[in-house]
Amino acid sequence: MTYTVAALLGVLGAVLVDLFVLRTRLVTRVVFWATYPIVVTFQLLSNGILTGRHIVVYDPAAIIGVRLAYAPIEDLFFGFALVLFSLSLWVWRGRRSG
Repeated sequence: MTYTVAALLGVLGAVLVDLFVLRTRLVTRVVFWATYPIVVTFQLLSNGILTGRHIVVYDPAAIIGVRLAYAPIEDLFFGFALVLFSLSLWVWRGRRSG
């Protein structure tokens, strides 16, 4: 499995969990999309440092080759999946305890 396929599956899985498993529906909220650029900014900054200094290196055969701030575009997909999944769990857990 390539890094690209894994990243896309991560996004798909996080969206399905958000919409249908936990039913938090964060991806349907304006506030999620309005604040997500803050996350992306810091993700690009950290990815740029790590990949620009060759601390993290990717196999060119495993990625599609499009890079943003030195990092493969797939990193944005993984970051999105991680943030969405984490926030979905947080909101779901908060609803259950309150």
